[in-house]
Amino acid sequence: MSDAVANEEVVAVLFGEKLVSSAAFKSLFREGMTLVEETAAYLDGRGRVDSKELVRSGALAYATESMRLTTRLMQLASWLLLQRAVNEGEMTPEQARQEKNKVKLGSSAPEPDERTFELLPERLRQLIRQSLRLQERIRYLDEAVAQRAQMPDADNAVGRQLDRLRQAFGTGS
Repeated sequence: MSDAVANEEVVAVLFGEKLVSSAAFKSLFREGMTLVEETAAYLDGRGRVDSKELVRSGALAYATESMRLTTRLMQLASWLLLQRAVNEGEMTPEQARQEKNKVKLGSSAPEPDERTFELLPERLRQLIRQSLRLQERIRYLDEAVAQRAQMPDADNAVGRQLDRLRQAFGTGS
């Protein structure tokens, strides 16, 4: 091995950090914000009409699921806005981590049970499914971003890689 290569520090490329500053993130951001807008337009427009046409149990399901949907989307939008603020230099990653503690991405929330779900208008069901898929993608990305904050400092590249392996496989020292 040449001296230049031996003295060069090897730095791990972290997927999460690269993705949140990529064109793919910009696309995810647009997708998330579009879903928020589409949901708001539906709930304030056609959704009001749809909900009035439901039987009592359907109306209750509509109220419950539309509230869950709105809450989920607001949390996802908050996360997306924090990441964009970091990308644009408006916040440091540390500031975003502190603010992110207020954002609850939640665990993978299942769809309502099938019987209840069938009572809902088709458009609301579509929006719920889209939001759950978006939530999963954002949760995955959030975990990838969080890896950087949790990585211990090591004295060398090999030590850093060993620490990452230990973290990935849940082994002790």
